[in-house]
Amino acid sequence: MKPIIGVSSSLKEEAITVSMDNIEAVVAFGGVPFVLPNLIGDGIDSIVEKLDGLLLTGGGDIDPTLFGEEPFEGLGSITPERDAFEIAIIEKMLALDKPIFGICRGAQILNIAVGGDMYQDIYSQTESKLLQHDQKAPRWHASHYVQVTKNSLLHEITQSEEFKVNSFHHQANRMVPTGFEVSAVSSDGIIEAFESKSHQFVLGVQWHPECLLLKNDMTSASIFRAFIEACVK
Repeated sequence: MKPIIGVSSSLKEEAITVSMDNIEAVVAFGGVPFVLPNLIGDGIDSIVEKLDGLLLTGGGDIDPTLFGEEPFEGLGSITPERDAFEIAIIEKMLALDKPIFGICRGAQILNIAVGGDMYQDIYSQTESKLLQHDQKAPRWHASHYVQVTKNSLLHEITQSEEFKVNSFHHQANRMVPTGFEVSAVSSDGIIEAFESKSHQFVLGVQWHPECLLLKNDMTSASIFRAFIEACVK
C-alpha cells in the first residue's frame, strides 16, 4: 500500500489551496496526497489516524502571539485558523511518532508547535548583513548555499555538507527547543533546517525542495524520497 500523506493547505478568500509542486512531489516518490482542511474539531483524530505522514507546506506569515510577541512592522498577512489547525495536527502526529516534513512556513510552524521561536522579519530583526532570502530568480533556481551539520538526519539523507537551495522567505526560525537540533544554516547565520533528535523522521527546511525538483535537483529528490520511505515504515 502506498502511504497516505497529509498535505497542509493555504486559506485564501474562503478557499483552500495547495501548490501542485507539493502534490506532484508526493506522487513522484510514491505517496498518495491528502489535502488537509484548516478546521479545528473532533475530526482531527480521525484524520491523523488515516495519515502515514504529514507534509507542512509553505504559505503566509505566522501569528507572533503564538511565540509570545506582538506584531512588528515587518509582519505580513497571517491566517490564525491555519496556525491553530497545523499546531493541533503536528502535536498529534508527534505523539504517534509519524513522519513530518516541513517546508518554509511549514518548518516555522513546526518549530513553534514544539516550543521554538522565530523572527517575524529577518531584515528588521537581525543586525548582520543578510543574503537575499526572497530571491528574484525563478522558483526552480538554487540561489545560495547551506552548510549541513555532520551526522544529522539531513546529512545522512543528502550525503553532503554543503549544497545550494532556493529562497522565498522573510521569516525564519530563531531558536529550536531541547530535543531538536539545527541541521543546516546559510552563510549569514540564518537557520535553514532543523530536525528532531528523538523521532524517526521530523525535519523542517527553510527552502522549497518541491520547486527545485522541477529541474531534477538530486538533493531535493533524496529528501522527498527519504520522507516517503519513512512514511512506509
